[in-house]
Amino acid sequence: MFVIVWNYRAKVGSESEFETHYCSTGTWVQFFRRGDGFLGTELLCDADVVGNFATIDRWASREKFEAFRSANIEEYRAIDALCDALTVSEVHVGNFETRDEG
Repeated sequence: MFVIVWNYRAKVGSESEFETHYCSTGTWVQFFRRGDGFLGTELLCDADVVGNFATIDRWASREKFEAFRSANIEEYRAIDALCDALTVSEVHVGNFETRDEG
């Protein structure tokens, strides 16, 4: 599995709208669901810092994600621009792959 982790700081007063776009039924998930290999998104809300969020996007493989993103890059960029107005910062924490320990 391929996992993409982001950290966001929502603008004061935009937290609710941010959650609408990034939650498990939000704008990004509706877009990603069209992609072969999309497994889901989790939105994490910092318990101590208002407006601090993280997202975890799961895909069957890096190749599936990259193929979807490439095929839909204009819509990807449009959603990203829309959501950019809701944040103070956006940090790509990293791309991760699961490893079997057995």
